[in-house]
Amino acid sequence: MATVFEVLAKDHEEVRRMLAELETGPTAAHSASEDELLLRKRMTEQLVIEESRHEAVEEMYFWPLVREKLEDGDWLADEATVQEQEAKEILNRLDKLQASDVDFEQMLALFTSAAREHIDFEEKQVWPSLRTGLTAAEAEDLGELFVEAKRAAPTRPHPATPGTPGVQKTAGPAAGLIDKLRDAITGRGGE
Repeated sequence: MATVFEVLAKDHEEVRRMLAELETGPTAAHSASEDELLLRKRMTEQLVIEESRHEAVEEMYFWPLVREKLEDGDWLADEATVQEQEAKEILNRLDKLQASDVDFEQMLALFTSAAREHIDFEEKQVWPSLRTGLTAAEAEDLGELFVEAKRAAPTRPHPATPGTPGVQKTAGPAAGLIDKLRDAITGRGGE
């Protein structure tokens, strides 16, 4: 079974890969074709879906654990959730844009910078302390919980929803179900 750190690291690596691919891909400003812009939009939708799931589950389970287990956990979790809230607001705007829209690349660049900063914060400031604060069994149990919770998590950013664990655990699965229905109807996140 994967530990929470392995699950999160896999998510982070996937986001890094998507961001790198989007950074080097064709853009409207550089004469991308309609098909290339459509692919760019679909790739961005997938990024939004994965990030939305990841952040919702962190708000439900990871940051409360950081608060509980680490002496400076409140500060670390507060800092991280502020970063995540800013990212959700950017993703919400980005998700509504087409790759040909004037603001698309600016929003993508803002998110790219914010995402890299947040990933570094988690991996370098939070994980080392938390690794020593969890038993191997706790890390594995949380990893399993993350995998399960991501299946029901929202696929869209919901910046107006409070990021508190109780609200996320209650509203998150309902929002996730509605998001998945909307995705199925619109074809968002599909091939």
